Amino acid sequence: MAEFTRQQVLQMIAAVPVGSAIRFAGFDLTGLDLRWANLTGADLHGARLSGADFSWANLTGADFSWANLTGANLTYANLTGANLTYADLIGADLNRAKLAEAKLTRANLSDAKLKEVSLRDAIMPDGTKYDPAKHDKQYGIK
Repeated sequence: MAEFTRQQVLQMIAAVPVGSAIRFAGFDLTGLDLRWANLTGADLHGARLSGADFSWANLTGADFSWANLTGANLTYANLTGANLTYADLIGADLNRAKLAEAKLTRANLSDAKLKEVSLRDAIMPDGTKYDPAKHDKQYGIK
């Protein structure tokens, strides 16, 4: 159960001064609907986000390191430059997400959906830069 409602979180985001990042590190936002939210540069380190809906959200440069994103919906989300180091993405839906230049070092992508995902210059869980020949089959990227 999330600590906050969608409306409360969107109000918190709106209250952050331009050029500053919202901090939700360690928060429980389990199952929260954050479709279309602008969380550019947000600090979500260690947050509990399982089952949350981030579809179409702008998550550019957000810090999801050590976050629990099990079963989260990230379809069409913009995660360009996001830090997903050690993030738990088991069963997450990343179809058509933009993960260019994202850091996925040691992230758990077991059963994650990765259809038409953009991984240009992303650092993969094994610590190497994305290589279609190596990683597409390994992670079921289509």
